[in-house]
Amino acid sequence: MLRVFKHYRPNQVARYVKSYFRGRVFIMGVGGFEFDCGRLLPPKKQDLKALNVLSEVNREIDLLAAEAV
Repeated sequence: MLRVFKHYRPNQVARYVKSYFRGRVFIMGVGGFEFDCGRLLPPKKQDLKALNVLSEVNREIDLLAAEAV
């Protein structure tokens, strides 16, 4: 399943990744990502912006997990 986000909102992307657990997302202006086990995986094309987005979204996923406990 591929979800396209027109605007980059880390919390919104994190909630989607956490709820669907496995799939693909595309963020306009950043690029495409795959996710597995509720975490974003590093993109094939590793540029600095994509890696910053990856770490920010995974940090938001950790915060969502902390709120649930």
